[in-house]
Amino acid sequence: MTKSDVVIIGSGIAALQLAAHLSEHKNVRVLTKSKLRTANSYLAQGGIAAAIGPADHPEKHVEDTLEAGAFHNDPEAVRKIIYEAPNLIQEISKVFDRDSEGKLLLGMEGAHSEHRIVHAGGDATGKNVVEHLISTLKAHITVEEDAFAYELVITPENNRCIGVKVKDSKGNLKVHFASHIILATGGCGQLYRYTSNAQTVNGDGIALAYRAGADIIDMEFIQFHPTLLYVNGETKGLISEAVRGEGAKLITEEGTPMMEGVHPFKDLAPRHIVSQTIYDYLKNGHKVFLDITNVRDFETRFPTITELCENNGINLTEGKIPVVPGSHFLMGGIKTDLIGRTSIQGLYAIGESACTGLHGANRLASNSLLEGLYQGKKLAEWINKTPTEVIPAISVTTKSRHTHKKLKLPSIQQIKDSMMDQVGIVRNELALTNQKKWLEQFKIDKLQTIDSFSKQELTKIFMLISAKLITDSALKRTESRGGHFRSDYPAEDDENWLQKSIIHTKKEVERNHEQIKTALTT
Repeated sequence: MTKSDVVIIGSGIAALQLAAHLSEHKNVRVLTKSKLRTANSYLAQGGIAAAIGPADHPEKHVEDTLEAGAFHNDPEAVRKIIYEAPNLIQEISKVFDRDSEGKLLLGMEGAHSEHRIVHAGGDATGKNVVEHLISTLKAHITVEEDAFAYELVITPENNRCIGVKVKDSKGNLKVHFASHIILATGGCGQLYRYTSNAQTVNGDGIALAYRAGADIIDMEFIQFHPTLLYVNGETKGLISEAVRGEGAKLITEEGTPMMEGVHPFKDLAPRHIVSQTIYDYLKNGHKVFLDITNVRDFETRFPTITELCENNGINLTEGKIPVVPGSHFLMGGIKTDLIGRTSIQGLYAIGESACTGLHGANRLASNSLLEGLYQGKKLAEWINKTPTEVIPAISVTTKSRHTHKKLKLPSIQQIKDSMMDQVGIVRNELALTNQKKWLEQFKIDKLQTIDSFSKQELTKIFMLISAKLITDSALKRTESRGGHFRSDYPAEDDENWLQKSIIHTKKEVERNHEQIKTALTT
């Protein structure tokens, strides 16, 4: 076992921003279940939004964020984060692309009223920002790769989080104790057949927090990105919204423009509107393409996307990229305040795994990396000035009985297919009810001891927990708002649902604090 001041679970931008800003007097351990650079943040092609243009103002950015979020946002959270955006960009400004005069290049993306998106390396913003943050990590930070976090340690006396159980690459069990345990594990995009997310993003952190008794909120709000590269029945990667920002248009195989008359912003309408429009065309047997013939210097502006397309046999000289929508971002998650404090003392969540209220029912493009930078910095500042609490002496059970032999688990592909078909872009009561019944047969809520499960089995369990939270919330919200669309309730219902959230809390939480068994490596 280890003892640290801070344990960070995850290695995306929020996690690395936090680690980079923590005092050198803090002993910090970063745990990632794969490799340091295997995270959604590293894949992010789009940029970071900030009102820094001469005609722009943070209040415009606020208005766009609230509009895209269908006014389900927390206005105070929106204003605090948006007004801080220019300063956050300035702190790492050397990373971003500039014009011939040395000024930051500002791009346009869907639902924004101004050019305010900064990029790095054209369409490799996430990679460049992550590499920059990694370069700033100092000796007081230990990074442990292939560490699968599977259970939080909570004191039975005062319901405080003091540690986390993990399995290493060989399946050995370890316990890491710390005064501050931070979940920065991302969302749950891999719950769906089509997704832009990294292979590791399965909803682990949300399931960890839920099993520990933390509040989980707004899980019905899933953003489906309109344009994933679609080849031979499979999604191959993200085609950034910035492509449409530079003039690309959605068309059918006959060349018919799809977004004309659908929304005033046409191809740059909010993501849920574009995704639902594409879904309707696909459902009616059409193929959908991005027409890039009007995008100047496409290969230079979008080198990452160019490589992605060429590697998958797409001839860009024809000017058409085949696309489908897929799961991209979770607006809900672990309920936190602005700096990441959860309903459990000592437990924090930042980045996509957290729900601050910034995104509302549908995230405005390029606000996600912004939120990660904000929360990472603010939580670090708070931890730096907070006196370190002594971690109580406690022993932790790692029971070895094979309870999982009694548990029937579906395949990961079955989970992904059922969620895409029943709880995907367009939902209704019948499909949601069927999915709820399907999920209930696995009796995941009955699980108490999970130490003996393999990492693959734990992944399935966490996926099923997150799937159940999404399904239950989608069934309860009898309206359509943002990323949640019900064909049987197709309109927003402000009278009954405006600013109302669905919160899930696991009431019966078993605390296993006995003797440490020999299976626990130290």
